[in-house]
Amino acid sequence: MSDLQQKQITNTPKITEQFRLEKEGRILAIDPGTKRVGVAVCDPLRITVRPVETIQRTSWKNLQARIAALVRDFDAVAVVVGLPLESNGEESEMSLEARSIARKLELSLSIPVILQDERVSSYEAKRRLWQRGTSLADTRKQVDAEAAVVILEDFLAELNRPSPPVKE
Repeated sequence: MSDLQQKQITNTPKITEQFRLEKEGRILAIDPGTKRVGVAVCDPLRITVRPVETIQRTSWKNLQARIAALVRDFDAVAVVVGLPLESNGEESEMSLEARSIARKLELSLSIPVILQDERVSSYEAKRRLWQRGTSLADTRKQVDAEAAVVILEDFLAELNRPSPPVKE
């Protein structure tokens, strides 16, 4: 994985050029965890995002196979992996795991794999679920996929942000 892809995506101009990202097409996002991985996808025009599923982590082989199947099923043009940094921006143990997952996915998939800062995605996901009146039991089942929704929405917001003017 290139040095650029190893870094989180925050306010990066011309992201489509840096990652060979097509202008249209579904993007899959994952919220990596040690026990579960949440998955979300956007529509081909990248207007709406929805949760897809939560994958139970049993082995790397099973996780990779399921993500590859979802990429095929949705005809995804990229995968965004949530990068859980500490609140001060420092790396955490889980950051290293997310980077490892992204590296392995990049080797096994033929589409760009991009890291996205996801410091508060789980908190935001819980807030959204509770706001909808979701029970505590259902929140536990849905929070990982909803966190993937937050990650993908944040990524798409960065993607759609106008590039800063070029200074001469």
